[in-house]
Amino acid sequence: MFSRLRRFVRRLRAGRDWIVYADAYEHTLPGVPLDAARADRILAFLTEERIVARRAIARPRTATLEAILRIHTRAYVESLDRPETMTEIFGVPVNDAERQGALEYQRLATGGTVLAARLAWRTGRFAANLGGGYHHAGRERGMGFCLINDVAIAIAHLRHYGFTKPVLVVDLDLHDGNGTREIFRDDPTVHTFSIHNTAWGPEAGVATTSIALGDDVDDRTYLDALREALPSVLDEHRPGFVFYNAGADVAADDRIGNWNISEDAVLERDRFVVEATRRAVGDVPCVMVLGGGYGGRAWRYPARFLAWHMTGTAVEPPDELAMILRRFRRLKTTLAATGQPRPDNWGLTAEDLVGVAPGVVRAPRLLDAFSSFAIELSLERAGILGALRARGFAEPAVVIDRNSPLGETIRVFGDSAHTALLIELRVTRSRRAVPGMEVLYVEWLLLQNPREAFSEHNPQLPGQTHPGLGLLKEVVGWLVILCEMLGLDGLAFTPAEYYMAVLGRHHMRFLDPAAQGRFIALRRALGSLSLAEASDALATGRVVDDGGNAVRWTPSVQVFPVSARLHAAVEGDAYDAKVREACDAAAFELVSS
Repeated sequence: MFSRLRRFVRRLRAGRDWIVYADAYEHTLPGVPLDAARADRILAFLTEERIVARRAIARPRTATLEAILRIHTRAYVESLDRPETMTEIFGVPVNDAERQGALEYQRLATGGTVLAARLAWRTGRFAANLGGGYHHAGRERGMGFCLINDVAIAIAHLRHYGFTKPVLVVDLDLHDGNGTREIFRDDPTVHTFSIHNTAWGPEAGVATTSIALGDDVDDRTYLDALREALPSVLDEHRPGFVFYNAGADVAADDRIGNWNISEDAVLERDRFVVEATRRAVGDVPCVMVLGGGYGGRAWRYPARFLAWHMTGTAVEPPDELAMILRRFRRLKTTLAATGQPRPDNWGLTAEDLVGVAPGVVRAPRLLDAFSSFAIELSLERAGILGALRARGFAEPAVVIDRNSPLGETIRVFGDSAHTALLIELRVTRSRRAVPGMEVLYVEWLLLQNPREAFSEHNPQLPGQTHPGLGLLKEVVGWLVILCEMLGLDGLAFTPAEYYMAVLGRHHMRFLDPAAQGRFIALRRALGSLSLAEASDALATGRVVDDGGNAVRWTPSVQVFPVSARLHAAVEGDAYDAKVREACDAAAFELVSS
């Protein structure tokens, strides 16, 4: 009863605030480890939980040159048509296609911030643009991945159409809002407030607050600085409109951030901005932009805040794989259980016309079920090929190799010439991996981006030639859906390296409870080491048992259960008791080299 009541309350509240979103927000920028699906994940969570109604989702248009030129100089805007300008802003070489794509994307997201500002002003409510936050761009130059300053352009748009009240820009991205501060340094009606790690430029201005906290900041230091500084600015400036850059790159798990802010503290920060504003000046129009946030978990921070803001209660987002599976399961309605596309939706190829077109000979099917067309179609519908395009591989090509001596192999290349191998996968239907059951067994999985280089934030792991694609959860989700379509008991593989088991630990369990217990003991011994550091510690014998013997990684089968009987095999009191027993018996310790 209470769950139904909560859903009813959410439906009543849905639509009070606005969400601005476009499909084209699924875009990556050269040299930036953004999750291309960040906006899509947030919106999917909010709509599936019935937190936001469809009628409250607004679609932006690209910002006009007229709007952009209210802030940026004509000379700078014209320079954006030159690849060398973009290369300087991104810090990596940018070709013409990447330049155009980046500019179109930021213009669209800027149009989103402008639209959010118009909606908030018209209704007096809150509006969130699931993009934007390009706060490093100044009047005459861009920097730090930012080409045009969307918040500044939105403020100029408001002024152009008659909004005269004071404006406050609260910028809590990890990085300094230097571009916004520079643009409004002589404007007393726009107060720019930024708490960041390091100042990126001059901090003076007629109405500005710039607080640099340095590196390795913790929850208490961060929240204390915010609580001390923001209320007085609100009281003195008395804004009639607030823009909030809710950058998630302050989080401890951010791919490129250098702070240690917990998930709870990020939500507390966001709530404080809203609540302090309400206490000081009431319910003034407010626009939120996403700002920074790098890596696969970055979407969760704005999602948590938006859920709280729109419902008044904490609604925890599901993990990424759960979100992926929700979306992928909807795809099963478009494919028959044999993998055949529905002809009314998808059309047919010669391989699918067996027994209809004269002279067509039946070709073998992958896993005895899927045609090449169906595999490519499912990868497209799952968004995996789209994600590769967003990473700069404009023409991904899917190749099914049925003659490989190692077994049937799916390969996805980044180009039609098949020179850039991105994905290589070998799977079989197996009755041996899990006794008494049939599973989809992954014999080999390679995900790599040959255009990227290893770095301090993305170090090389054992067996890697190139950095990963960041699509492991999407590929696993796709494989789970194939299992369900084939009526198999689950997904199974044997992690050859420790880090592989770590990456799948939230959703996969070792079939042998003793192996699961040993794995947990290893995780405890390796503590807070990064994956690269933990792999090195195992390889160099720095993990020892109670007899002082070096502990080596021992491969064992991991499973993702789909059927009830495989769930029962790796869950329940009996399994958990054996896991605890094995974990307690494995007295592992990390020793110094």
